[in-house]
Amino acid sequence: VVESPGGIEALKYGDIEVPSISSGQVLVKNEFAGLNFIDTYHRSGLYKRDYPIVLGQEGGGTISKVNDEDKSKLAEAGLKVGDRVVYGAFGSYAEYTAVPIAKLVPIPDGIGMETALACTVQGLTAHYLSSSVGSGVARPGDWVLVYSVGSGTGQWTSKMCKLRGYKVIGTTSRNKIE
Repeated sequence: VVESPGGIEALKYGDIEVPSISSGQVLVKNEFAGLNFIDTYHRSGLYKRDYPIVLGQEGGGTISKVNDEDKSKLAEAGLKVGDRVVYGAFGSYAEYTAVPIAKLVPIPDGIGMETALACTVQGLTAHYLSSSVGSGVARPGDWVLVYSVGSGTGQWTSKMCKLRGYKVIGTTSRNKIE
């Protein structure tokens, strides 16, 4: 929990109430939370928020509760209480997070929670960068430049670009050169 903006010392571990769920939401019991640099912006106050806040914008866990009026909406999404999901919603650093049904992504059998969560933000960002940014500019056989190719997202992006037939060159920091 972050009570007020600040440095790392502003992040406090403690007990908080299980959030109530509104119409269109489910309660997810978190197993993993994605740690992202943007969380430091929210903690520090660079991005304005109403404090106190629970950090985290992506998580993974098990659907533990849905309101009776939303059971059919959840079923339409192919989900039910007890299903493993990943999601993008504020508050994933907590044990439980209220998540909009539209933000839930089911985890297929055989895929671990850690892998599924890692794929969510990095994978979707890499897909966007390799398919939508500059759409139509690069053609198979062309060279593309991937900044920060040593990062998780950069590695995914370079692989997706190669799958599209692009030749990839990348930049990275000295400590990531291998």
